[in-house]
Amino acid sequence: MQQRFHLWRLAPEGYKAMSAIETYLAGCGLEPILMHLVKLRASQVNGCAYCIDMHWKDLRAEGETEQRLYGLDAWRESPYYTDRERAALAWTEAVTLVTQGHVSDEVYEAVRGHFDEKELSNLTLVISTINAWNRLEIAHRGQAGRYQPKPR
Repeated sequence: MQQRFHLWRLAPEGYKAMSAIETYLAGCGLEPILMHLVKLRASQVNGCAYCIDMHWKDLRAEGETEQRLYGLDAWRESPYYTDRERAALAWTEAVTLVTQGHVSDEVYEAVRGHFDEKELSNLTLVISTINAWNRLEIAHRGQAGRYQPKPR
């Protein structure tokens, strides 16, 4: 599949603005593995090959196990995730699939038991941002497979 246009070269100010949100999120206090799990799950739901590749590799670089990565698409039936991660993944799917009934009170009440208000605000920002990245990458057909995680 060919990349359609070079979004980041043509709109560098937009890229800088999106990157600034990522910089904020990196220091917001949420666990890096949790944030990458959420980003990977949203990217799976949205079908963004570039972001799936990126966040899979980032999770591996963080020491995540293959078992948890392979099970993520079926996280509800997989025993590998903590209650906090499960709440975040349910919230991720609800926010990502907002057109399928909005975000229910049931999912909200469940996630509130695992995240304080600031954490939930930041988690929602993580989800909203990855959904924006997914749409940008899908629209311009970002090339999956080229991404390499930053050295640790």
